[in-house]
Amino acid sequence: MGEANSKGTVICISGMAGTGKSTLAKRLAQKYGLKYYSGGDALRELAAEKGFNSSSNGWWESPEGLSFLEQRKADASFDKAVDEKLLKLAKGGNVLLDSWTMPWLVKGGFKIWLAASAEKQAERIAKRDHMTVSESLQALKEKETRTKAIYKQLYGFTLGQDFTPFNLVLDTDNLSAEEVFQTLCTVIDNMVLAEIEKSKKTVSCQ
Repeated sequence: MGEANSKGTVICISGMAGTGKSTLAKRLAQKYGLKYYSGGDALRELAAEKGFNSSSNGWWESPEGLSFLEQRKADASFDKAVDEKLLKLAKGGNVLLDSWTMPWLVKGGFKIWLAASAEKQAERIAKRDHMTVSESLQALKEKETRTKAIYKQLYGFTLGQDFTPFNLVLDTDNLSAEEVFQTLCTVIDNMVLAEIEKSKKTVSCQ
């Protein structure tokens, strides 16, 4: 199948750091002609406005990135501003949202969680950011602990443990990036686009 031309198409992709979700989400958005929006990118922009040097790879796991997480925990306005923006974009449809919160906040849509073990996450982050696996694992633990606290406090869900909103949870540990991409293309073709086409035919027959 080709582009997802239905205005109602909303896909949310989520997963902890090191699952490859952002790179994958961008590829899927391009393949299906969906507009791509990232909650993490929007938060980075807000951090930059506050004077943080947030443009580098691995910034979230750095001491500066962890400091910004503490600011977010103390001041919910950062996250609320980003989430309000993403919710408006979701209402317009034809979007793919790379976000930790949208699976819980958006009504409807197709929601995907990419899972990976802590060890695999650390290996991928270490390779990306040129650090040791032990350094990466420690940074990830600190980041995840603080991030989970933010969303628990703000919305009441436990990131990485509550999978209630998701239509699909995919374990990526033993899959290459290309295998994950092809798997999700198959899922989107058969579970998202096929349902949209079926709905269109039903409406046209009424």
